[in-house]
Amino acid sequence: MSKAYEFIKEVGYFFVLTKNGDFPAGRPFGSIYEFDGKLFLCTGDSNEVHKQLRADGNIQILAKKEGTREWLRITGKASEVTDLAMKKQVFDECPGVRNHVSDPADPHYLVFAVEILNTEFK
Repeated sequence: MSKAYEFIKEVGYFFVLTKNGDFPAGRPFGSIYEFDGKLFLCTGDSNEVHKQLRADGNIQILAKKEGTREWLRITGKASEVTDLAMKKQVFDECPGVRNHVSDPADPHYLVFAVEILNTEFK
């Protein structure tokens, strides 16, 4: 388990920033999984984040520990996961996803793998 993943799991939520035309778009997330040196995020196809990641995989993940000045920024490249076995693995490791999706084969359940390009801690 990487130091970055441990940090995010400890704070419990994080923000995902994507490119939305000329401006960044950010939104809170609560489910993340780490496997084989990559981070995996879940979303659905009813929002803009999946469209933005499909159009341009550049992504940042931000997290801050409440009551401190400690924060984390991950810069990476996201790509959609189509392998059902990997989607099931993420589904199994992220119990909060079950509040939105009942089956990893659901076509509305999307997973993105994030290749980490840079990690900053402050």
